[in-house]
Amino acid sequence: MKSFYALVLVLLAFGGANAKEAAQLAEDPVVEQRLIAISEEMRCLVCQNESLAGSRSDLANDLRRELRTLIKQGKTDAEIREFMVSRYGDFVLYRPPVKPTTWLLWAGPFGLMILGVGALFVYLRRRNTDIATDNLLTDDERMRAEAMFKEGGK
Repeated sequence: MKSFYALVLVLLAFGGANAKEAAQLAEDPVVEQRLIAISEEMRCLVCQNESLAGSRSDLANDLRRELRTLIKQGKTDAEIREFMVSRYGDFVLYRPPVKPTTWLLWAGPFGLMILGVGALFVYLRRRNTDIATDNLLTDDERMRAEAMFKEGGK
C-alpha cells in the first residue's frame, strides 16, 4: 500500500513536467482588447468551428501574433480584416459578406428548407389521395362485414 502512495506522489510531482507555458499577453492592454475583438470575428483555419481568439492551434497563435503586429503598426480593424481576407479568403470570417460568390452560402439553407417543405407537402398530399382512392375492402369482404354488424346488433 505504501508503494501505491509513493507512486501517486511521484506521478503528482512529475505530472506538471509536460505543462506548457501560458501564452503571453500583449504589453499594451488596449492592443490585447482590440486583438480579442478582431479575432473573435475570425475563424481558426485549423479548427474551423472555433474562433481565432479561442483556438490554441499553432497556426492560430501565429495569426494572433500577426494581428498584434498589424495593430501595433496602426492599421484599422477594416484594414486588418481586408488583409486576412486577401490572404485566406472569405472563409476566415465568421460572417462573410453578401456578394455574388457567397449568395449560395447565404441563400442555400433557406432554399433547402423550402425544397424540403415542398417535398413533404407533395408526399403528404399523395399519401392522402392514395388512401382515399384505395378500395380497402372488396365487395365480398364488405358484405361479410355488414353481415357481422347486423348479427352483433341484435
